[in-house]
Amino acid sequence: MTFPTARPLDASEQELLAVATRTIDAATDRTDPEADGLHTVGAAVLDGGGSVHTGVNLYHFTGGPCAELVALGAARANGAREVAAIVAVGDLGRGVLALCGRDRQVLVDHHPGCRVVVPGPDGGPPVSVEVGDLLPGAYRSSTAVEASPTADPEEV
Repeated sequence: MTFPTARPLDASEQELLAVATRTIDAATDRTDPEADGLHTVGAAVLDGGGSVHTGVNLYHFTGGPCAELVALGAARANGAREVAAIVAVGDLGRGVLALCGRDRQVLVDHHPGCRVVVPGPDGGPPVSVEVGDLLPGAYRSSTAVEASPTADPEEV
């Protein structure tokens, strides 16, 4: 798949990828890709001030939180108001992962200007894209506008 805003990772996104990889490498609790694990994905968020915040998923059969949402929550808990970039990485060397639909919708609603590191086309190196590329025609709710201090109600 190609994205209109795709470009190679810049230095800050390369470092973000390295941090996410170190995070899941330190947190994973499985040695076999076929085994269940509580923590199988790590994420890192670069906030608007240049700080990095991390998170890991918490697998549960009822639907635990994604690593990306945990990292976004950690960023906010540490005072971040803007998100510049985000990346998710799988454990056991699985590399950059595509964000799920829920994560994409949250980012479009709350951080529409952020960039997302995604797997590269045709197995190539990861690329950075604008979040809007990942969710064309995104649903926009009035609650998202109320929750986002930067949202313009006229664009909803």
